[in-house]
Amino acid sequence: MKEINIGLIGWGNIGTGVVKLLQQNEELITKKLGARLVLKKIADIDITSPRAIKINKNLLTTNAREIINDKSISIMIELMGGYEPARTFILEAITQGKHIVTANKAMLATHGNEIFRAAQKKGVDIGFEASVGGTIPIIRTLKESLIANNIKSIYGIMNGTANFILTKMTEEGKDFAAVLKEAQALGYAEADPTYDIEGIDTAHKLAITLSLAYGCKVKLENIFREGISSISQQDVVFARELGYRIKLLAIAILHDGIVEARIHPTMIPFKHLLANVNQNYNAFHLIGDASGPVFLYGQGAGMMPTASAVVSDVIDIARDLQKGVSDRVPPRSVSESIMGNINLMPMDEIETKYYFRFSAVDRPGVLSKISGILGENNISIATVIQKAQKEDSAVPVVMTTYKAKEKNVRKALKKIDKLGIVLDKTILVRIEDELI
Repeated sequence: MKEINIGLIGWGNIGTGVVKLLQQNEELITKKLGARLVLKKIADIDITSPRAIKINKNLLTTNAREIINDKSISIMIELMGGYEPARTFILEAITQGKHIVTANKAMLATHGNEIFRAAQKKGVDIGFEASVGGTIPIIRTLKESLIANNIKSIYGIMNGTANFILTKMTEEGKDFAAVLKEAQALGYAEADPTYDIEGIDTAHKLAITLSLAYGCKVKLENIFREGISSISQQDVVFARELGYRIKLLAIAILHDGIVEARIHPTMIPFKHLLANVNQNYNAFHLIGDASGPVFLYGQGAGMMPTASAVVSDVIDIARDLQKGVSDRVPPRSVSESIMGNINLMPMDEIETKYYFRFSAVDRPGVLSKISGILGENNISIATVIQKAQKEDSAVPVVMTTYKAKEKNVRKALKKIDKLGIVLDKTILVRIEDELI
């Protein structure tokens, strides 16, 4: 039986999961592939710390180039993470004619143009299903299943840590800071949670997703991003009163060749599927012009779910190797030679509905002053909630709007926040209630 040699760089949590899956499902994988996957070498800077699997110590090395320069290894798996030396190792492996499987979203979002171009020039494949959505097959869905569709919209919950925090705040009434500590204790959040709670991790994933959906190059810095750290328990309670739940959403909407792309906390109606994606799960709601709505849901991270996606890419490439073909499906839907730059709509021009929470003095005329400034900027009020308290003390005044333009909203809030009757910066959350 044919054997296909693979090398693994990065033997951390996910790398351990990949080795475990290759071991425990070896017979199943061999049967379905019709060939044996042979893990020939594992490289990591730490090969002495105990792992939850048994491995032949002769497979271990601290020198990644033992894999890169080994001509008998056909597929290299990169799971070390970070930008460097992961980028360098991948480019060197491509030069050596190796096919690549990676889960490295940050590197692909930042250096993907260079890497995919190099792979196409060399005629090798890159599998990166695990880089977005963990075990959810969003990459394959966009690259193959929906290839004949114009993707009209994508709404995604792409970060399990942020979703866990918002779920706990909603279901248990806890404050943001308390839930963040709990997430860190459970291992869902890093000691420095910035990438998760400020939407940076989600931006990496959305950049990759956009390139697949629209066959265009995307600059990470051009995607509007806002995190969840400003969301308080007050906002969660008011959202519930208004019929919404708050989620950190990645949004892409196609408008006549222009794409609006944004990441921010979003109020979604209770009844929508995305509003009911809880804990550390991820989900994607896509609409194709031919397919209609498509909903994908599952574990967005974790050792075995991510390992499942990594090994699926390895098997996919191994199948092509058995047939003697490569570069059969362009990694980003279209040939790198014809990929242009995506045309993104400026955030100022985006129109949506809004939730505002003003911290205002409880006295006559407050509502009229605030609503007057909103009206001057073409912002129409849909609902108002005001909780009365003692005179001259700060009270929350909540308003939702009909669709308004972002630049008008920013202009109005800048003026409102300077009023003497407003005691703190206005909290803004965008509303999406027209999802199919």
